[in-house]
Amino acid sequence: MTLNARRACLVLLFLILAACHKKETIAPNTLVIGIESGPRLLDPRLYTDAASSRIGDLLFNGLVQRGDDFSIQPDLAESWETPSPVRYIFHLRPGVYFHDGQKLISKDIVASFNFVLDPANKSPWRSSFLMVDSVATPDDETIIFDLKKPSAPFLGFLTMGITPAKTDKDMGASPVGTGPFKFVDYKTEERLTLVRYDSYFDGRAKLEGVVFKIIPDETVRVLSLEKGAVHLIMNPITPNILPRFKDNPNLKVVSSLGTNYSYLGFNMKDPLTGKLAVRKAVAYAIDRRGIIKYILKGLAEPASGPLSPALKFYEGDVSKYDYDPAKARRILDDAGLKDPDGDGPKMRFTLKYSTSQNELRKRIAEVFQFQLGKVGIGLDIRSYEWGTFYSHIKKGNFQIFSLTWVGIVDPDILYYIFNSSSTPPDGANRGHYKNRRVDELTELGRVTFGEERKAAYSEIQKIIADDLPYVSLWHSVNVAVMDKRVEGFVLAPDENLKSLKNVTLMTDVK
Repeated sequence: MTLNARRACLVLLFLILAACHKKETIAPNTLVIGIESGPRLLDPRLYTDAASSRIGDLLFNGLVQRGDDFSIQPDLAESWETPSPVRYIFHLRPGVYFHDGQKLISKDIVASFNFVLDPANKSPWRSSFLMVDSVATPDDETIIFDLKKPSAPFLGFLTMGITPAKTDKDMGASPVGTGPFKFVDYKTEERLTLVRYDSYFDGRAKLEGVVFKIIPDETVRVLSLEKGAVHLIMNPITPNILPRFKDNPNLKVVSSLGTNYSYLGFNMKDPLTGKLAVRKAVAYAIDRRGIIKYILKGLAEPASGPLSPALKFYEGDVSKYDYDPAKARRILDDAGLKDPDGDGPKMRFTLKYSTSQNELRKRIAEVFQFQLGKVGIGLDIRSYEWGTFYSHIKKGNFQIFSLTWVGIVDPDILYYIFNSSSTPPDGANRGHYKNRRVDELTELGRVTFGEERKAAYSEIQKIIADDLPYVSLWHSVNVAVMDKRVEGFVLAPDENLKSLKNVTLMTDVK
């Protein structure tokens, strides 16, 4: 090691130790959570990133919520009835107040949904509510939704957080909701602070507050946990690190199979990735099981599509792409994409691969690079700071990218990511995939129920597996590591943080 390299290592070590020992004033009975990246926009009408969604669970309530089994349960609405397939009448829970002291009334509900439906606001929820014909408020406690046509996922969409009627488009800087915790401040990319909302309608939280410390570097997050600077970290956690936690008597590890879905997304407008042969070759060239075994240490299950086997709409009888590099090479040869020098170093072509700066993602990208290279596909890995990376993906500035959908609970997500009308900002069809039958079926899945709806989603999953706008990778196992004093934390399949309301931070643990 050169002198300069030694100095660089010493500087890095100093920064890590300084971060772990940096003195901060944290209020008593406050849970500190270390997270990789901060929320981009704490407005439930607009956010799309996982950090905003998770933190939003503590700040906002929807008309309804999902239970532990993903069933629809009351939230701000204490009850509702459906006198016809296109009419829903909701009755608000009495005595609910926003964090600023204003009482929740029906006009707040209407204002939240009108904001979403206004195209000028570019809400990612907009496409989910286009079936709404009108919203009426006969009194302060009643909301009547009339739909243009029956909608199977409609109730599930009403989990969207509600904001005060007076809220403008810039609310994300100082969010006001009805949740068990209220916003204090956000020092961008440093930390976000919440305090308990003592007037919460469903009983006070046991914690005085929650602080989210933004720590992009995993090594620093881990050391912060071990030194007691944070109480809890959760996905993503590099699997190789987990054994060190299990030997630490001051920490505990919990895990559960989740509904998260990791995938490779393709730009369908690109001259190369728009070719089915290229996408199929990529699918056959990747050794998912090997990556799961050796890199992820078994903390995942191979995926055949976006829906996890844990969900009742999962269809397992679809085209699958087990590791077969010889087949990948034949597909490329048959498509006229010949290898210029056989097994030599020259590639048939090179694809630009976009990812974040997360160390595990970069390591997996390097494995992809090696595996694709074996079939003659070069991979130019480009890792970006999270905000830049996400911006590129939303704008379609990519050939291939890798991301993870978190918290999938309803098959209507297939409309959001594959219907041709769901391109950003109205949805997440970032690769501009188009298939007329998928459009028809994702529409059908929204207006049918029971077995007819299940049949529609089964066919969608089969088409998607054949067309390969995504190459399915795996459904991950959720992992959280916490101080042994943390009691009551539940690692939900969709990674929501709602259980923090019932968490306690014990002061005397033997």
